[in-house]
Amino acid sequence: MRKVWALKGERPLARVHHRYKWTYLYSFVRPSSGEVHWLILPTVDSEVFSIALSHFAEQVGAGKDKRILLVLDKAGWHTSPRVKVPEGIHLEFLPSHSPELQPSERLWPLTNEGVANRFFEDIQFLEEALIERCVALCYQPEIIRSYTHYHWWPETA
Repeated sequence: MRKVWALKGERPLARVHHRYKWTYLYSFVRPSSGEVHWLILPTVDSEVFSIALSHFAEQVGAGKDKRILLVLDKAGWHTSPRVKVPEGIHLEFLPSHSPELQPSERLWPLTNEGVANRFFEDIQFLEEALIERCVALCYQPEIIRSYTHYHWWPETA
């Protein structure tokens, strides 16, 4: 739910159905280019995060000849000793309580735009709307870059 514009004196209506089914959107972003990779998964834990890392490593071709540095917060599923980090992926953790420094955290307002104030009969329809939004954002790297590329972020060679 979020604020919406309405004519003065009129109350805006937004249909909601309070229920508790969850889906999780994972994102991997390269701030300097706006390249982004998305995954929709059923939960967040170290096992599923390991799957997300494996999928990401495969997508970008990480390995012994190509190394990727991922900057992450210290969420429990990121720091767990059970996380399986694929070859070529290196994790760098931000200081505690500093999510504003993690570039991918700035993507959520963009992804939420596709689902805000909408009613979904089933979680499958929510996931389809998220997929549609994420695909559209993949074709707009300049917008992704404007949200994630901090002035202090190192340039790539």
